[in-house]
Amino acid sequence: MTERIKRVEVLRLASVLVLIVAAPTVGDIGSCGSAPADIDAPAFFLKKAELDCARCTSCGFSTKTCAFACDPKKAPTAFPEGCYPIEHDGEVCLNALEATSCEIYASFVADVGATTPTECNFCPPEAKP
Repeated sequence: MTERIKRVEVLRLASVLVLIVAAPTVGDIGSCGSAPADIDAPAFFLKKAELDCARCTSCGFSTKTCAFACDPKKAPTAFPEGCYPIEHDGEVCLNALEATSCEIYASFVADVGATTPTECNFCPPEAKP
């Protein structure tokens, strides 16, 4: 009887070890391991402007920043000199903006003292506009 129990325990342990060893390592899922792609600035700024406009509308904001965001012709087309974010940076920024409450979003589109979410602050301070 004890031999049978030991065999079952050994098989369980072996199964668990196989799952752990055969599982992908952290960073091997998705685009990790491939070269990072630079962000498409015009596409990013257009998506961000659309998101800002939608959030301004749904949250009831009427700032100059909101009016600017709701005019797609005014969206920037390039990042400042010295700023080279990658595609993933833009995705993280847009996801963070979508998940933000109206109360916090108000500080992002304020006419005076506007803030930038940490996830969207991917240009070094010395980058020239």
